[in-house]
Amino acid sequence: MNKHGDRIAQLREKHALTQEELANKLGISRAALSHYETSRREPDFETMNKIATFFKVSADYLLGRTTNPHAVLDEDVRDFVNSLELSDDKILEKFALSIDGRKLTAEEAKRFIAFVRAERSMSE
Repeated sequence: MNKHGDRIAQLREKHALTQEELANKLGISRAALSHYETSRREPDFETMNKIATFFKVSADYLLGRTTNPHAVLDEDVRDFVNSLELSDDKILEKFALSIDGRKLTAEEAKRFIAFVRAERSMSE
């Protein structure tokens, strides 16, 4: 199971909230929260940020990058991660890219990259 689902559920339970209560506080449906907690879906950036802000923890903690709820990745490390060139096969092997909670295969990732390149070339 992905870390974010476990962490969200643990934080909710630690604060003695039902799924319905937390969903209302975050402005999402109870079903969406349930999917996040069971890792059937991944929250989008905005929702992940709302969850981190509500519980006063870092997004890095929710994502399983650290076990310290208040630690964040060093800015240089974050810049490095954010600037990775995804067309490098070695990078694709090391990172789990996912869409709708399902990990992309290496072939799917390459097709996605090809699609983005084609779209960019059409708009130039």
